[in-house]
Amino acid sequence: MKNLSVVFITGLSGSGKSNAIKCFEDLGFFCVDNLPTALLPKFTELCAQSGNEINRVAIGIDVRERGFFKNFLEILDELKKENYAIEILFLEASDEALVRRFSETRRPHPLAKNGSVIDGIRLEREMLSELRKRADKIIDTTNYSVHQLKEILNKYYLESEGRKLTISFISFGYKFGIPYDVDLIFDVRFMQNPNFVKELKLLKGSDKRVIDYILKFQEAKAFLEKLYEFLRFLIPMYEKEGKSYLTIGIGCTGGRHRSVAVSEILKGYLEKEGYSLNIKHRDIEF
Repeated sequence: MKNLSVVFITGLSGSGKSNAIKCFEDLGFFCVDNLPTALLPKFTELCAQSGNEINRVAIGIDVRERGFFKNFLEILDELKKENYAIEILFLEASDEALVRRFSETRRPHPLAKNGSVIDGIRLEREMLSELRKRADKIIDTTNYSVHQLKEILNKYYLESEGRKLTISFISFGYKFGIPYDVDLIFDVRFMQNPNFVKELKLLKGSDKRVIDYILKFQEAKAFLEKLYEFLRFLIPMYEKEGKSYLTIGIGCTGGRHRSVAVSEILKGYLEKEGYSLNIKHRDIEF
């Protein structure tokens, strides 16, 4: 099997394909919408030749592409023969739901004749019947909101791979300003400051001696335990919502001791939970 997974996102117009493609982008897929079917073999070949740069691709394809019905199934069979990991995700919804969605967006159905949306929906459903039979996954989005669709796609394509949220810690000093690219910020300026301890002043917060000094104080230990429990509660909520990345800022006065030490401690805690972690000490240099 070649080192390239391709998910074709198709189905009825108005069933949520555009939203699904956005979800796949958040999941780390290289996404292309409405690629001409004639270009599919060359496109997959180029992706496969990229090495590990592109190994998961999601392609939105539907009746807007003129050669769709004539060529797609044949090309699909050829790609499978070449040992690409191919999957078809088919989205659909009830006639009533689709009519309502087209009415709300005021967009014409691509197959509507004389402006009749329901006729276009029924014609498209008939034309896609063979492709629906070939689908690996079928999702009925009739009763799904955008967020619910994202949740179910995460379940299929994120949890099945055992992937977890990527968490980044940024330590910083308030006197240099708050980082703009953080989701959560915690202030640790209440902790005892190693900067006022002669033998610790010139050390960095990542030094074990600084970490040990901070952990000597009961209020610091209590804070870390409560914050750790809070993150253990909160992180699965973000994962359920479909968030791929979470950035946590830890701030102290200068960004050299306490915020650095706390970030390192929390990183150690969460690594044991199996999360992918990054850490950046913005203001650690003296």
